[in-house]
Amino acid sequence: MHLARTLAAAAAVVLALPAAAQQVTFMTGPQGGSWIPLGGALKGMWEKEIPGLQIQQTPGAGIANVRGVDEGKAQIGFANSSSTVDGLEGRAPYPKKVTNVCQVANLYPQYFQVVALADAKVNSFADLKGKTLVTQSKGNTGELLTLTVLKLNGMDYGSLAKANFQAAYTDAVGMMKDGHAQVFTLGTTAPASAVMDLASARDVRLVPVDDKTMGALKKENPGYNRLVIKAGTYPKQDKDVPVIGYSTHIVAACNLPEDMVYRMTKAMAANVAGMAAVVKPIEGLTPKDMALDIGVPLHKGAAKFYKEVGAI
Repeated sequence: MHLARTLAAAAAVVLALPAAAQQVTFMTGPQGGSWIPLGGALKGMWEKEIPGLQIQQTPGAGIANVRGVDEGKAQIGFANSSSTVDGLEGRAPYPKKVTNVCQVANLYPQYFQVVALADAKVNSFADLKGKTLVTQSKGNTGELLTLTVLKLNGMDYGSLAKANFQAAYTDAVGMMKDGHAQVFTLGTTAPASAVMDLASARDVRLVPVDDKTMGALKKENPGYNRLVIKAGTYPKQDKDVPVIGYSTHIVAACNLPEDMVYRMTKAMAANVAGMAAVVKPIEGLTPKDMALDIGVPLHKGAAKFYKEVGAI
C-alpha cells in the first residue's frame, strides 16, 4: 500500500512537471512600436490555448531578439526575415552564426520605403548620388538596408552630400519638411504614418526598386522579396510602386517542444482577426502566408501544423 502511494505521488509529480516547466520568455519590440501590443495579444492567445503555459514578455528589437533566442535568454521572439537570415549566415552585425533559431510564422510585410521630395529629381536609386539623406540610427534594419542598396549601386554614404541618422521617424520627417534632407528611407508598414505626415506638408514621390538591385539583394539574402505599394496608398501616388520587402515573423528556439510550437501556430491561424485588431496589415493572413519560405528553417511543431492544413 505504502509503495502504491509512493508511486502515485511520484506519478503526480511527473504529471505536474510540464505545466510548471512551461515558463517561456518572449522578446517583443521597442517602446512605442507595434510589437509590444501584438506580443500582449499573442501571450493571451497562447496561454488560453496551452494550459499551464506562462509567457513572460520582455522588450527587444529584431536583431537583438534573434540573438536572445539563439543564446537562450528567450525562447520566442519577433524578428525581421532579412536580418534573421543574416544571423543564420553569420553576417554583420551578428558576431557569429546563430544555430538555434527556427521559423514559426510570417505575420505581415514590411516595406523599405525610399521617399524623395518631388523637386529633388530622384527617380531611381542611382539618383541618390550627391543628395542629402536621412535614415534610422546605425544598426537598424532600415539603415542597414539603405547602406546595402547604395553599395549595390556602386555608392556608400560618402557618395551623398550628407547622411543623417535619426532614431525617431518624427525627427526625420521634420528634416524633410524643412528641406534639410531630400530623401528619407525607412522600413515599416504601408501606409506609414510618418510618410503620411510628410506627404501632407510636402510633395513627395516613392522611388521604385529596379530589377538589378532586387535580383542582387535576393541572391544575397532570400529573406527579401519584391512587394508593391499600391497606387493611392499615399497622397498624389498615382501608380503602383515596387519596393524591397521583408516579413515581420516569429522565431522560436529550435529545441522548444514540438507540441507547444504546434499549438501556438495553430492558435495564431485560428485567431487572425485578434492579431489584426492590433496590427491591421495582418488582416487576411492565411496558413500559406504564415508558412512561406523566407530562408529560415521551420520549427518541427510549425511544420507539423502547416502540413496538416496543406499549407506546405
